[in-house]
Amino acid sequence: MEVTILWADDEIDLLKPHILFLKEKGYSVVPVQSGRDALDELEAGGQVDLVFLDEQMPGLSGIDTLRAIKQRWPQLPVVMITKSEEEHIMEDALGGKISDYLIKPVNPNQILLTVKKHTELRRLQSERSTMDYQQQFREIGMQLGDRMDAEGWKEMYRRLVYWDLELAGTEDDNIHEIFLSQKREANAQFCRFYEDHCLEWLGGREEKPAMSQTVLQQWLFPLLKDNRPTFLIVIDNFRYDQWKFVQPMVEQYFRVERDEMYYTILPTTTQFARNAMFAGLMPSEIERKYPQYWVNEDEEGWKNQYENELLDENLRRHGLGLKHTYNKVLNAQYGKKLVDRLPELMRSPLNVIIYNFIDMLSHARTDSDIVRELAENERAYRSLTLSWLEHSPLMEMLQALSEQEVNVVITTDHGSVRIDRPVRVKGDRDISVNLRYKQGRLLDYNPKEVFEVKDPARLFLPRRHLTSPYIFCHQGDFFAYPNNYNEYVKYYMNTFQHGGISMEECLVPFAVLRPKGK
Repeated sequence: MEVTILWADDEIDLLKPHILFLKEKGYSVVPVQSGRDALDELEAGGQVDLVFLDEQMPGLSGIDTLRAIKQRWPQLPVVMITKSEEEHIMEDALGGKISDYLIKPVNPNQILLTVKKHTELRRLQSERSTMDYQQQFREIGMQLGDRMDAEGWKEMYRRLVYWDLELAGTEDDNIHEIFLSQKREANAQFCRFYEDHCLEWLGGREEKPAMSQTVLQQWLFPLLKDNRPTFLIVIDNFRYDQWKFVQPMVEQYFRVERDEMYYTILPTTTQFARNAMFAGLMPSEIERKYPQYWVNEDEEGWKNQYENELLDENLRRHGLGLKHTYNKVLNAQYGKKLVDRLPELMRSPLNVIIYNFIDMLSHARTDSDIVRELAENERAYRSLTLSWLEHSPLMEMLQALSEQEVNVVITTDHGSVRIDRPVRVKGDRDISVNLRYKQGRLLDYNPKEVFEVKDPARLFLPRRHLTSPYIFCHQGDFFAYPNNYNEYVKYYMNTFQHGGISMEECLVPFAVLRPKGK
């Protein structure tokens, strides 16, 4: 499609060589001699993809024309061309949301580069990303053929998340299919790796990476020795790709000093993973050591209602009996009140704040047709996360913290994965309800389709019955009962769930931030 440029300059006749040059390159140029003429041309409704605007025009000035354009056509890119480099003129232009500016005299190559930048950038970046990934495809494939350790798998997931975000803008369906195929292969191999090593890590027969039950001790507690308050922000169900997608917004206010991932325990759910994180203990150890703080699946009550008490015991065991606060944000009103309480929070060495929006979004996507449409795929799911953060009490809190001398940690308890393949399972009525893992008596399943742990003690999980194994789904699988099978599968297909084994669930972010300039 031909690109049309509207060029407004009171000396437009002197610019004929530039206009002819652009036409030779295949662009259409509409020349006008004033800001008023430029607005009239736009009002006429013809196609305009880019505006060149002279800053010093008699009558309606370039700045005034810019403001009028942005009021009516806010997404139309405008490039200001000026003879002056005075600071106040640049500030007025930038405040008016120009896309770019050029200083006279301009040469044809400057003009051409600017046009390409603002009319073809997405296509050029898409083509470049596709070409770069095609070159990386073989290298990633070779790496998947090697034996990787825990750190190697974190690095592999970083690379895949990078390409997932990088290729999101391309319209080449073939490259998307190639990437998704390679990601599925990587996820299948990761599941085998996790199965082969998690029991060894927990049994002490192999050095374990940072995991749910050790991550605070390893990476948070050292920060508490700083002479500044630390804010631990736990975003429930927050994936690493979501973190990388929102990171540029956070970096407007903070430097990212540590960008890490840790391994969650199984099951990858709040009841198990987050309780383990706060307690610094595995679930069966919590049940044995602090039975008053553990609620089993078949018992009434919230399964993570004692996180603050478990954290208190964890700090005490490590000689850190310091003052701390704990707040769980379940709605915007409470989140805003918490921002107002920041002066009070600053008096505590450690402040834990839990934000539950993404977990609620995940469940809402399952239950609501409207939310399903808003987050129909991985890219839309990330975009919805970004939109939430931009307008959330969490963003208000981060902006307020950026003005303080603080440490800020952003992390989560587990991620989630998009499910797309049902796996049949049977059991008695006491079987656990989670779609990604099951525990209960008389479980009937195909062992080849699941990760089977017959003795829960090997995973340091509470045992409900003498014959109650745990079984876990891989990558995008989910458990479905034979009763009402088709209806059940249709309802849950392509929703985001957690509890099983996948890179998205098990490799989760842990970022340490420092306010810029502090």
